[in-house]
Amino acid sequence: MTEPVITVEDVCKNFNSVQALKSISLQVQPGEIFGLIGPDGAGKTTLIRIMTTVMSPTKGKVNILGWDSDKQAQKIKDNIGYMSQQFGLYNDLTVLENLKFYADVYQLSSNQWQQRLPHLLDFSGLAEFIKRKAGNLSGGMKQKLGLICTLIHTPKILFLDEPTNGVDPLSRREFWKILYTLTSQGLTIVVSTAYLEEAERCTKIGLIHRGELLAWGSSQHIKQMIPQKVIEIRCSDNRKAMELLKQHYHSHSVSFFGDCIHVFTGDAENLRVQLKIFLENNKINKIITEIHPPQLEDVLLSLIE
Repeated sequence: MTEPVITVEDVCKNFNSVQALKSISLQVQPGEIFGLIGPDGAGKTTLIRIMTTVMSPTKGKVNILGWDSDKQAQKIKDNIGYMSQQFGLYNDLTVLENLKFYADVYQLSSNQWQQRLPHLLDFSGLAEFIKRKAGNLSGGMKQKLGLICTLIHTPKILFLDEPTNGVDPLSRREFWKILYTLTSQGLTIVVSTAYLEEAERCTKIGLIHRGELLAWGSSQHIKQMIPQKVIEIRCSDNRKAMELLKQHYHSHSVSFFGDCIHVFTGDAENLRVQLKIFLENNKINKIITEIHPPQLEDVLLSLIE
């Protein structure tokens, strides 16, 4: 079996009396896109900072590419790329000047970075914008520039902290195409996101909530961990139906899912009939019910509740 390139073992992180991470353990294999999935404040950023040696754990061990994060932090830093949420692009510098700045940060020779430049500009789609100042780029283009700045020194692992946050859907899709290209070339990627639809794009994911790793594995594996089904409800008044279901069926997980309501249950067929009668008796009309396997959002909500 291939040796993991990242091993996190029983990692905890405390900030005074607040426990931000609680006994996190996971592994990432070479060439994977590993997604850290969870709401704001779940602990995703703290875990990434620990894996990139920006921060030390209160307890536990982290091994990156065979190096101990506590004893060999500099070796790790030399072989990874890290794009934080506040990644530092200089708005008054052009695309080319920003890339040159990061090449200098990583102490690349002029020959080294100029050899890498055409490839980075080509697959990111920024070749025609090399003279444009970063401050004049769109949000999606800024994220692409930030990404190739972290790739200038050819890292073996790339850490991305919510790279598509606030970016429009089309730019998000283009960004993920770039990530797929990078993994096909052998790069391993760890990416955090609050967008559950992006989790489906990852090789494996870890669901994090309030500092706990609730589950990790492929999205399909995580969905199969929960035997329950989802009753999907569409009706004339979703808001009123939601209030009624929350009041009278509070033992079940009930939540909005787009333009419908999802009810998580282990007895879908019987409950489906009960819910339809219950809503009709409460003057809810045009009721359509369907039974589906759970989505990741359903699983996450179920594990949280």
